Amino acid sequence: MNADRVIDGRYEVGDVIGRGASAHVHRGRDLRSGRSVAIKMLRKDLVRDPVFHSRFEREATTVAGLSHPAIVSILDTGHEEVGDGSPDKVRVPFIVMEYVEGRSLRDLLRMRRLTLDETIRYQAGILSALDFSHRAGVVHRDIKPANVMITPAGAVKVVDFGISRATGNPAATLTHAQVFVGTPSYLSPEQARGETADARSDLYSAGCVLYELLAGRPPFVGENPLSIAYQHIHKQPARVGTALPALDAVLAKALAKEREDRFQDARSFEEALLSAVKDTKNRAPGSTFATDGHWALALAGRIGMADVGC
Repeated sequence: MNADRVIDGRYEVGDVIGRGASAHVHRGRDLRSGRSVAIKMLRKDLVRDPVFHSRFEREATTVAGLSHPAIVSILDTGHEEVGDGSPDKVRVPFIVMEYVEGRSLRDLLRMRRLTLDETIRYQAGILSALDFSHRAGVVHRDIKPANVMITPAGAVKVVDFGISRATGNPAATLTHAQVFVGTPSYLSPEQARGETADARSDLYSAGCVLYELLAGRPPFVGENPLSIAYQHIHKQPARVGTALPALDAVLAKALAKEREDRFQDARSFEEALLSAVKDTKNRAPGSTFATDGHWALALAGRIGMADVGC
């Protein structure tokens, strides 16, 4: 790691490993513990923008309260004073997070098609993270493959709660005219209409991710964000045809246009998903998807937790 500088007297800031619309993520090292970390820093040109500044700090506050194996952990937060060409220095906020080895789900999808077992395990991990965050009153609002990390061991880590909000916060779902909060390919119909997102909006976005895991592409594509948003509101996606009617039914419910017709919570979505593939081990050779049965352990675990009221 090529360390450029040390911030807060503690963290070596190294190479950029990720670039977003409002922030860059660097690989770093905690000089006290010696552990590798990821350091997310607001872009310097946005530091004086109160909207982006407050959004960044909201992410730190939000995720710091979410301790779950499938959600990236925040280790520390702070500010670094830097020059931006003006007479006064500016305070650039940063978030120190656990460093996740592996690839994003987006990168995996670009490399190859996933097996059914991988699809179910990764989707179940996403839904487990959402179940926890929703129970804590936090809506992510930007669930997509790029915001899901997969470790070498196959574990899921949901990242980037930068546009999340607490349930009951009436914050608008549009930042500027015709600019959506969220990513168009995974946007719920209500977000596309400019309505407030809730937990079921995240579940629609998770349904879009499931569709892409199965089909190799998002449910809707278009020439521009407004074209895609229009389809989320008015069009039905092409049928995936998984050869598993129960799985097709789960996908259709997840992508229902009206939130009342979708799964009402992430746990219900996850349990329906796992149940839909429980008989795949008995399918004839040559079936559409490969599976090694790891989902069965997850299903047994979820049923067990339900039995004890967890």
